[in-house]
Amino acid sequence: MPRLDIEAIPQSNRTGYPPPFDAAVEGRWWRRLAPAGGLTELTASHVVLKPGAWSSQRHWHRGEDELLVMLSGEAVLIEDGGRTAIRPGDVCAWPKGAENGHHLVNETETDCTFIAIAAGKDTGGSYPDIDMLWNEQGYAHKDGTPYPSRRPG
Repeated sequence: MPRLDIEAIPQSNRTGYPPPFDAAVEGRWWRRLAPAGGLTELTASHVVLKPGAWSSQRHWHRGEDELLVMLSGEAVLIEDGGRTAIRPGDVCAWPKGAENGHHLVNETETDCTFIAIAAGKDTGGSYPDIDMLWNEQGYAHKDGTPYPSRRPG
């Protein structure tokens, strides 16, 4: 049966971000859906943001399309163009290569939950607010100097 048992999929809050950029996502808990469903052409995660947590550092993807569907709670989408409240049923989409840094921040007192889906080749991208980018080798400063290696979550 194609229905996934979300609760049976291991949950983690690991991150590959180097310090100090890892602190903002400590309250982000994710489950990888694509491997559990045998999917190999896209990534998908069930994500819970605790109050105060960020989904990621504000970023954009060079080679991946990204889609987000809010399931419960509320978060603020922060992009280059400003702030937008995202509520259950809202869907956000970012095409690969669009240099529009984005992330969600849970500014409420309750959890919010969403599904994040990406497709394409993860060839890297950038974080417009901080001195960090990523590529096939991992995280680096914008001048190309690598951050100390840390296994992504």
